[in-house]
Amino acid sequence: MASKDPGGFLQQLRQIAGRMSSGPRGAGLGVKLLIGAGALAYGAKESMYTVEGGQRAIIFNRVGGMEMNTVLSEGLHFRIPWFQYPIIYDIRARPRKISSLTGSKDLQMVNIGLRVLSRPVASNLPFLYQHLGTDYDERVLPSIVNEVLKSVVAKFNASQLITQRAQVSLLIRRELIERAKDFNIILDDVAITELSFSREYTAAVEAKQVAQQEAQRAQFYVEKAKQDQKQKVIQAEGEAQAAKMLGEAVSKNPGYLKLRRIRAAQNIAKTVSSSQNKVYLNADSLVLNLQDDSFNKLSLGK
Repeated sequence: MASKDPGGFLQQLRQIAGRMSSGPRGAGLGVKLLIGAGALAYGAKESMYTVEGGQRAIIFNRVGGMEMNTVLSEGLHFRIPWFQYPIIYDIRARPRKISSLTGSKDLQMVNIGLRVLSRPVASNLPFLYQHLGTDYDERVLPSIVNEVLKSVVAKFNASQLITQRAQVSLLIRRELIERAKDFNIILDDVAITELSFSREYTAAVEAKQVAQQEAQRAQFYVEKAKQDQKQKVIQAEGEAQAAKMLGEAVSKNPGYLKLRRIRAAQNIAKTVSSSQNKVYLNADSLVLNLQDDSFNKLSLGK
C-alpha cells in the first residue's frame, strides 16, 4: 500500500534547503533544483501503485470517502497523493479450520470440525470494507459456522451423524453457503474434518459393540450345536440303514461274506506288501488264506 503521508518527506526536503541556503548563490540554486527534482520523483512514485495477481484494489478518498463503484483489477494504477490511497484485498480462496462443540438430537455432546475455503465477492469489496474491514473472515466465519453447525447437528442422533455423514456434510454446506452470501463471502468448499463424541458415549458404543459380538458368537455356537446334533442323527440313521441292508444281503446271499473277506484280505496284503520291514504272520489269523476249506464252506450260521 502506498504511503498516506507524503508531507513528511516534503518537510524534510524544505529543512535541507533551509540549511544549505546560506552557501553560495550557485550552490543554493543547484540544491533547490535537486530538491525540486526529488520532490517531483517522490510525487510520481506516490501517484502510482501496483495490484498483484489474485488481488483487487478499492480507493478511499479523503474528501469524498469510499468510492463505492470503483474496484480495480491487477496491474499498474494511478492516484492523487495524500487525497487518495488504495486498499488491497486478496480475493483468492483461503482455508480456515473451525471447531464447535454442540449437542445432537439425543443430547449427546459432539465435537465437530469444519474446513472452509472462503473468498470475498470482488464486486462488493467497497461495501465489505465499510461494514467488516479487511479481516472479514475473522469477524464473520466463526459465528456463522457455529450457528449452522448447532442447527444442523441438532437434527440428527449421534449414531446418524456417523451413518449419514455424507447427508450431514451436504446439509451443512448448503446452509453455510447461503448464510455467507449475506456477508458478501463466497465459500468454495466446506468439509467435515473431525467428528468425535464424549468419552462416556464412546465407551458405551464400544460396550454395545462387544455385547453384540458376544451375542452373535453365542448364537453361532447354538447353531453349530444344532447342526452337530442333526449330523449325528443322520449318521446314526445311515449306520442303522447300512446295518439293515447288510443283514438283508447276508440273509439273501451267503456269498456276500466271502466277498467281504476277499476285500479284507486284499487290503491286508496291500498294507503288508508296502511295508519296508520283513513280516512273518499267520495267514489264517489274518484272513489271508483263501484256499482254506472253511472259506469254501462259509455260510450263514456257520
